Amino acid sequence: MNKLFLTLHVLVAVLAVGPVTVAASLFPRSMRNSLNGWSNEAPEARLLHRLTRVYASVSAAVPVLGIATAVAMNVTKDPWVIASLTLTAIAAGLLITRIIPDQQEALALLNEDGRRPTGGEASPAEPSTAQESTTLLKQLSMTTGIFSLLWAIVLVLMIVRPGSSTGG
Repeated sequence: MNKLFLTLHVLVAVLAVGPVTVAASLFPRSMRNSLNGWSNEAPEARLLHRLTRVYASVSAAVPVLGIATAVAMNVTKDPWVIASLTLTAIAAGLLITRIIPDQQEALALLNEDGRRPTGGEASPAEPSTAQESTTLLKQLSMTTGIFSLLWAIVLVLMIVRPGSSTGG
């Protein structure tokens, strides 16, 4: 049973956490390009947001399978397991409370053409809206970077397993 749980845990991690991390990380650049009028990447940004939402749901199975694996292997009290679960909870919290809502807020800044709405045909967007979108996308970039770093640390903990009898 250990091998089954471990295999499913790693498989879902690779197939769900990887894509959600990549999609969330690519979203700010895509939005920035669209909002600045450099290109119409709104369809791409919308797709990245949808991928983030869908794979976030699927990736919920990763900690469930991880806990099942830890229970089966009798390592639930090992420091690397506790640290991994804590970091996973923080990453999930960032995804649910910051990344997905901020992506939705950024997408709301686009008009039907996939660009920043302007006051008129030739007038630029209001400076306050432009500044707010820039700030939002910078924060989103930072948050997705932290999210990615948390998953990288969890990956290292899963491989090295410090403090375990078979780890470093």
